[in-house]
Amino acid sequence: MVDLVTLAIPFAYLSILVGSLATFSSLYRKRKTAKATSLEPWFPSHLQRNIYYSLVSLEPQPGQEKVPTVPDSVLKAALLRRATEDIHRIMQIRSSKQALAMLLQRGSVGDDLWQRFQRAEAEIEDELRDVVNEANAFSPNWGPTIFQSAHEMASNAALRKRIDDLQSQTQSEKEWWEQRRATIQTEFMKELDGGATASADPSMPIPGNRSKATTPSIERQKEQLEKERERGTATSDEDTVLVEAGGPTATGTGKGGAGSAKKRKGKK
Repeated sequence: MVDLVTLAIPFAYLSILVGSLATFSSLYRKRKTAKATSLEPWFPSHLQRNIYYSLVSLEPQPGQEKVPTVPDSVLKAALLRRATEDIHRIMQIRSSKQALAMLLQRGSVGDDLWQRFQRAEAEIEDELRDVVNEANAFSPNWGPTIFQSAHEMASNAALRKRIDDLQSQTQSEKEWWEQRRATIQTEFMKELDGGATASADPSMPIPGNRSKATTPSIERQKEQLEKERERGTATSDEDTVLVEAGGPTATGTGKGGAGSAKKRKGKK
């Protein structure tokens, strides 16, 4: 006969093991879900989506029997605003995903931040599907093109904001330029006044006209050169006079000529 006690022990062990694993997995999932829900959302509350849902599910006010009908144009405009906000969120997610992944690999950020980001990605994907379904409910072919129109609206809004910022800075830039021009004019006038005073004072050298400041020394040098030239010309004139008059050589030769002539007469 088979011993039931020996068979019951392994079955009991397996049942306890499976039960403990199931309990651990259920508790882990509950804690993970609670932790995910307790995390701060990546984006703030979706105001445009709440406005759209409030217009769709509009209820009669107290004292009114009929529900006020909202025109389709108003609902479409609200849906476009919702899609525009979704475009802004998609651009933020795409721009920050790569940087956040690199920081996570380096260990600069924790897993909580990455979980928040993944949760925001899942929410935005569900939001896009919901917007496409709502657009197709208004018009069958509007779903594929609603986000293109929303992107154009977002680009136009960003351009208008940029223009408004530039126009708001116009007055301050104008005031700064007026002050700058006034300072440049005052500095230029100071430079002109300094040049006029320097030209009025003869003892003070004027920048750019140094010849006036050094005139006495130049005049002295000129006088010395003229004196040397006069001396040189006087000596040269004396030499020329001596040469023209015959000088000592001429007189010597004349006397020698007369003596030779007398000698010749005596011989005769």
